[in-house]
Amino acid sequence: MLRGLPLQFRSIAYALRGGFLIRPMVIALVLGLAGAVLSAAEEAIPMLSAWVPETLFPSRADPVVAQSILSVIATSIMTVVSIVFAILLMTLTLALMQFSPRILISFVRDRGTQWTLGMFLGTFCYCMAALPAARSLPHPFAPVATVTGAMALAVVCVGWLLFFIQHISQSISVNHIVDRIARETEGVIDELMPDDRGRFYRPPPAPFVASEPEYPLFSEVSGYIRFIDTKQLLRFAQDRHPRVRVMRPVGHFVPAGVPLLIVSRQDRIEPSHAVELTGAFDIGPMRALQQDVEFGVIQIVDIALRAISPAVNDPSTAISCIDQLSRILIRWLKRFPAETRLYSPPHVLRVVVPWIDLDGLLNTAIEQIRAYATGDAAVSLRLMRLLQDVALTVDGDLVRQSLVARGERVVAGCSAFLPADDVARLQQRLATLQRANTHYEH
Repeated sequence: MLRGLPLQFRSIAYALRGGFLIRPMVIALVLGLAGAVLSAAEEAIPMLSAWVPETLFPSRADPVVAQSILSVIATSIMTVVSIVFAILLMTLTLALMQFSPRILISFVRDRGTQWTLGMFLGTFCYCMAALPAARSLPHPFAPVATVTGAMALAVVCVGWLLFFIQHISQSISVNHIVDRIARETEGVIDELMPDDRGRFYRPPPAPFVASEPEYPLFSEVSGYIRFIDTKQLLRFAQDRHPRVRVMRPVGHFVPAGVPLLIVSRQDRIEPSHAVELTGAFDIGPMRALQQDVEFGVIQIVDIALRAISPAVNDPSTAISCIDQLSRILIRWLKRFPAETRLYSPPHVLRVVVPWIDLDGLLNTAIEQIRAYATGDAAVSLRLMRLLQDVALTVDGDLVRQSLVARGERVVAGCSAFLPADDVARLQQRLATLQRANTHYEH
């Protein structure tokens, strides 16, 4: 959705889309404008009022009735808005304390909540915009159709309040939270890695070896790399003919004064060019799910770790997190990795961009849970199931061998803490994983 936007607009659009500002404000402005336009049109074209049945609005000659209806609806709606905000803040506080502070991004990006706030605020704006049209002087006028629209919006808001209560009760469910994070992470994978492995063969990139002197360009701000505009880097490299090498991948923290890029042919780089190169990076105070697949995995892992902590002791939640992690890993394995070498023309290397690889993603998804779940048989067994499921979707022997090695570490870590029966069950799953690896090798 944001793929074709320039970096600055993309960053702004991503930030505004993920908050309680833009969508509710747009809905409120649209409904407020509708109230003003409809009341003005009704005054200019009296025939519009004739379309409203008298059973809905029998007092057509008394503007006081219209004023009262609009005032009551506006007052009631603002009372409901305060209740909605109280429920929302309570839900956010509960979720942050129970699960992880990193999931706040997922909550504020929820469209159901944004639409709820927008509808209530929009109904209030509609009534306030239509209220001046209902007047007794200099000549009485009651905007019948406009007031009928306000009554219809009030009925819609009643139904929307019931929807919001149902929606917010589902939103604090851990299964719902983890599923939403997994879906957002899959969306990032689809955008970052659009090519399916089943369509064609792509050889792995050759190791990069610098063949000429390189010079650093330093970061002017401190923060996390949230997005890298590789197209802008490639265009610059085509125009100026240096080779550009990005030093840190998306999701890593870069302090000010640390090299952000390394370029060849320093004589071709002027100070204004350095600003153009560093401008291809979106750096902010916190990580974001734009290109950072690992951040989605970290959010789920945080929930799992808190669930298996002694203070919470909720292995069922950790198991749900592991199930969603397997979904993300399988989605990753079905796609070709993102391009780390950008050429233009072919065989002329222009840009080198590091992305997280499969081994790094497996470390993030598995190793912390494995280390903290050594005394929990259910969680460790589900980790073994994750490794089995992932092993069934890969083609490379090296990846399967890595999965088997991780399974061996799971069993070895649990052997000192679990009863013999539970260790035997883990060993059975490890044997299944090893047999699957041997079967594929032959």
